[in-house]
Amino acid sequence: MIFRTPNPRTTTRPALRRVRTTTALRPLSHRLDPAKVEEIPFRTSDGLRLGLTRIDPGDRGRPAVLLLHGHTASADMFLLPETRNLVDVLLDEGYEPWLLDWRGSRRLPYNETGRRYTYDDVALYDIPEAVAHIRTRIGDRPLFAVAHCIGSLTLSLSMTAGLVPGLAGVVSQGVFLTPKLAGRTSLRMTLAGELLKSRIDHIPVDFRQVGLWSKYTPLFALASRKATCPDPTCQILHNSAWGTGASLFVHEHLTDTTHGRLADLLGPAPLWILPHLRRIELARTVVRWHDTDHRYRALPQNALDAAARIDTPVLLLAGSENGLWLDSQQLCHDVLAHREPQLDVTYIEIPGYGHLDTFLGRGAALDVYGHILDFLGERR
Repeated sequence: MIFRTPNPRTTTRPALRRVRTTTALRPLSHRLDPAKVEEIPFRTSDGLRLGLTRIDPGDRGRPAVLLLHGHTASADMFLLPETRNLVDVLLDEGYEPWLLDWRGSRRLPYNETGRRYTYDDVALYDIPEAVAHIRTRIGDRPLFAVAHCIGSLTLSLSMTAGLVPGLAGVVSQGVFLTPKLAGRTSLRMTLAGELLKSRIDHIPVDFRQVGLWSKYTPLFALASRKATCPDPTCQILHNSAWGTGASLFVHEHLTDTTHGRLADLLGPAPLWILPHLRRIELARTVVRWHDTDHRYRALPQNALDAAARIDTPVLLLAGSENGLWLDSQQLCHDVLAHREPQLDVTYIEIPGYGHLDTFLGRGAALDVYGHILDFLGERR
């Protein structure tokens, strides 16, 4: 028998995974008139390109609302074309929405490639400089903020640093000053950071992109244990929250369309951010990562100790079934009521809701957004 050596020029090789290196933003997915969506070129003072979008309401003089997404999400979470989304509601109620895609956005490549960062950078550069830019456009009109998850956590650091003074009001969803994770989630986060850091630098969510014979397959297999949904993306998000064992939403609250778009709405989670997140969680408050770099001295070492600098009313929102941050918002309300009773802080729990479905859920416009509108309306 004669064995033929394959021609190396014709041998089929596995396709290389495409990794984004350009800082061009992915297009937003929405049903708005494109003429009303103003994409604003925006670069922070530390040289990073971000995304800032203004939705033109068609008339001037409206209060502005800055929307801040969670880590690995994007401004898309407020613009779902398949449901009545938060931007729709704000426009109808007389507000001018602004959306910031900070450096943890799914629309940007920084979670997979590019310069690494900590949440200090978001609090010091992204949020304050976006707020400053918006104020140059709106003048003395009121500016509110509605923030989700890590967007809210980093906003709390900016606020206690005095970097975003004079906001008319802040709605915080999921977590604010006192993050609290389940014990198994904290343990898995610690183990993942130590055991996987030499092999991978991020955890993907789209199994179709990584393929069966990849180093990520064991993570997807672990996430599929006891899962009731056959979709690998849903499993690693709903059943595992990137391998931490937490849950990001109540499954039945998502429409089929939203469920099918999960890999577009939520991106890979970088493992190199875990040391800062672990320090925050162990401290049960938002703490600064950089202790020796003078650039970050504007940020407090401990945001809770600087909470007296908060100069605006705050609404703390959370779903009763939040499988990620548990009762962090209730804890925050109780701690602030004891330590800083002069602050205007309100807590509202949304029955039956989890974490992300407070914005992505099919019924969020009925069950969640009314609380946001009531809070804004009393202070506009």
